[in-house]
Amino acid sequence: MDTQTRGDFTDIIRQATANLSEVEYTIDTTPERSILRLQANYGQYRIFITELIDSQHRKYRYYVIRGAWIEVGFDNSSDPRALRLKYGRIGAEHAGESIPHRHDQNKTRLELTGETDVAQFMTWIHTHLPQ
Repeated sequence: MDTQTRGDFTDIIRQATANLSEVEYTIDTTPERSILRLQANYGQYRIFITELIDSQHRKYRYYVIRGAWIEVGFDNSSDPRALRLKYGRIGAEHAGESIPHRHDQNKTRLELTGETDVAQFMTWIHTHLPQ
């Protein structure tokens, strides 16, 4: 992918290393898309960040896990529950649509959100999680 994508990933990695510990990441790039997979720690929590960028979309997943419990997850996948919450039903016109949303309470609750980026995710972590 282009140098802009690498710059975006560099910024994400910089924010992660400034706010988290034991940061590990991989970047997988093809001419069609680039994927950043990052894992880190924040106190007792494991942090997982995935960014996929292609020529048409930006997909992300930001998750906080404590043991086997999912504290929170922000993503913009085409989640059927998010589609139903937004549109009432899943019709052909919305099938596969990316819907920004948040999971919490071990993915038992779902709430629609706006697009989320790593800076907002780091703010959420510092605001809601004890260190």
